[in-house]
Amino acid sequence: MAKRILNMTPTELTQLSKEDFISAIAGSEGRVLASETIGLIPPLLTDVTNAEFTASLGADLILLNMFDVWNPIIHSLPDVSAEETVREVKRLTGRMVGINLEPVEENVTTENADTLWAMSKGRYATVENAVRAQEMGVDMIVLTGNPGNGVSNEAIASSLKNISAKLKSKIVLAAGKMHAAGVIGEGGENIITKDDILLFANAGADIILLPAPGTVPGITTEYIRSLVSYAHSLGKLTITSIGTSQEGADTETIKRIALECKMTGTDIHHIGDSGYVGMALPENIFAYSVAIRGVRHTYHRMAQSIKR
Repeated sequence: MAKRILNMTPTELTQLSKEDFISAIAGSEGRVLASETIGLIPPLLTDVTNAEFTASLGADLILLNMFDVWNPIIHSLPDVSAEETVREVKRLTGRMVGINLEPVEENVTTENADTLWAMSKGRYATVENAVRAQEMGVDMIVLTGNPGNGVSNEAIASSLKNISAKLKSKIVLAAGKMHAAGVIGEGGENIITKDDILLFANAGADIILLPAPGTVPGITTEYIRSLVSYAHSLGKLTITSIGTSQEGADTETIKRIALECKMTGTDIHHIGDSGYVGMALPENIFAYSVAIRGVRHTYHRMAQSIKR
């Protein structure tokens, strides 16, 4: 059995096999923090990537949103080849790295067309893009949808099945939604149900993504607790997610959400990228970490040199 994430050095975190990744998260008993960032926009600290900033605040896993595997852009990252982008993020942060891929039909116009958030070739949840991500050093692929992109649970399951058939033994696969993602009829408790979890599990998911209690209408602690228990009964891990810009709320709200998520029994805690857009408010990443594991583990993760 692998060490817990809590006890791993940065070097160990960046060299995990899929099997050890899953074992280390399960062994941490709900004390793993994932922080989502966007590299496509200027970082908060100008010449320091948001990935480095979130890592410095206690995050264990960096989740890159809107990351195009064929045209990777992370502002303020040192000049490296496209193929080395993810490995450079891992080198600078000493953290695991995941990316989002979106099961959006390529011929469908979404609400985000002609905006910064518009889909690009390397963000679609295709087998080709997933293989590219794995070759770049990505530890986890999350199949989900950004707001307005029209990603349905059925589409997630379809893409997941195809990607899993190719990469099941090589990379961690997560699937689910943290909000309706622009799909009418998949709001509130219909964002994800036990039927969806079974669908994702059968399609090859290792981790089920769920909205955090209190982040979308109708999503209570009790409801998510029931879904976490069901996912665990299927042998799957879970990640509860803040994807509704509440990562930009006050710290008291963040701490409450963190504890509610802890009470659901989730394995990974996710905080989104829309504080000032690009990453959560720095104080909220720190507050979330302290709420779920205290200052000892939080400071340990923050203070440990990436050279270790």
